[in-house]
Parts: sequence; structure tokens; C-alpha cells
Amino acid sequence: MKIVVIGGTGLIGTKVVAKLRQLGHQVIAASPNTGINTITGEGLADALSNTDIVVDLANSPVWEDKAVMEFFQTAGHNLLTAEINAGVKHHLALSIVGVDLMQDSGYMRAKLVQEDLIRRSGVPYTIVRSTQFMEFIKGIADQATEGNIVHISNVEFQPIAAENVATFVTEAAVKPAVNGIVEIAGPDRMPLPEFVSRYLKATNDQRKIVPNEHGNYYGAQIGNTSLVPAGQAKLGSIGFETWMRSQLQHVS
Repeated sequence: MKIVVIGGTGLIGTKVVAKLRQLGHQVIAASPNTGINTITGEGLADALSNTDIVVDLANSPVWEDKAVMEFFQTAGHNLLTAEINAGVKHHLALSIVGVDLMQDSGYMRAKLVQEDLIRRSGVPYTIVRSTQFMEFIKGIADQATEGNIVHISNVEFQPIAAENVATFVTEAAVKPAVNGIVEIAGPDRMPLPEFVSRYLKATNDQRKIVPNEHGNYYGAQIGNTSLVPAGQAKLGSIGFETWMRSQLQHVS
């Protein structure tokens, strides 16, 4: 089958492209760098010609509320219109577990709009909602740091390795569209400060973790279980300690 992966040069996209090619599919890794732009529409019609499946992994380059909303609205409209014109049979998009519960966040509001565009488009679809990637735990710590103190809300957390995300996305892409949501998560669930503390210790980072009950995540107010699956989720095979051993030189 011919498959176009939007955001095919990113963290998840490069892995998905490789896995789909290993399965024998004709895959286009689409991004502005490869001449395919969902915002301007450049190269979109040509790329989608005779395409069976589109995997949308694109992410906004900025998180400012207005800009991120414009990104997902514009990209979603342009991409889905091109898919309808090309007769695409399956649209798969990567979204976020709890996106509908975190509407205090402008980014999450934009992602929910993206999901709604997909549902209303008429294109058969699968939405894969993922928990946060293990690869982003350092970034979570960094954005919550003041001086030598990391102020982390004591919310539940269940991160997933990017490798497992790519596997689940690949598997779902080549199956029939479910016209609904599939949730994926990592196998380990603990309070967020515990994950951050283990990561900092493993990397010999001397910053101090100070948990709080504010329910704050990247500046938005969230509930205690907003970042973890609400029901049945497909669980990745890579645990947090295993992931750290594979990624880091110094392990606790």
C-alpha cells in the first residue's frame, strides 16, 4: 500500500516510516523539509495521489494559544480536504490521552479541535491517544525548574517509550479504520514526581524535586488522573527502568 506519513521526519515519524517500509509498503515521509507542507498546501495533492493511508504525526512548532490553534485547524482542513479529493481510505492521527480533560491548556484545546475535524470529515479514521513520551521527561523537569528546585505536581503518570508509540501507530495504520479512539500507555504508573526523581538521579542531576498538589502541567490546571488512561489501554513493552538503561550512561 501507499502510505503518507505527515511529520515523517520527527521523533515518532522516522520510526513509523522505517517500520512501514520494513513491512513492504510504499512510504512517503512528508514534512516541509521534503516539500510537503500541510499549512501552505505545497506538494500535498501530488503526495496523496493514489494514497491508501495517511498517518498524521505533525506537531505545531509553537505552543502559543492562538498560533497552535491556527496550526491544527489549517493543517487539519488542508490535509483532510486533500485526502477526500484523493480517495484516501484511512486517516490515522496521533493525539493525547486525556486531551478532552485538559481544556485549560491552549495546546489541548487545539488537539481536540483536530480530533473533531477528523471525526466530521467523512474519511475513515483511527485516533491513537498516547500518554506522554518517556523521552520528554527531562523537558517536563526543565519547564518546572526554578533555580535548583523542580516543582512537580503530584499527578498520576504513565509514560510510554517512543519506540512503543511507533509500533502501535504502525500496527493501527495498516489495520482497518476503527472510526474511534485507541489509547496507548507505558507499563509503569506512578506519581509524576517519582518518574522525574528517578530520571534526575539516573543522570546525576542534582536538582531537588518538590512535589505539590496544584495539579499544574505546563502552566495548565489538570486533574489527578488526566495524564493516564481512563479505561483499557494498550500497554507498551518497554518499562521505565529498561528505557533509562537503554538511553542513559548513568543509571540509578
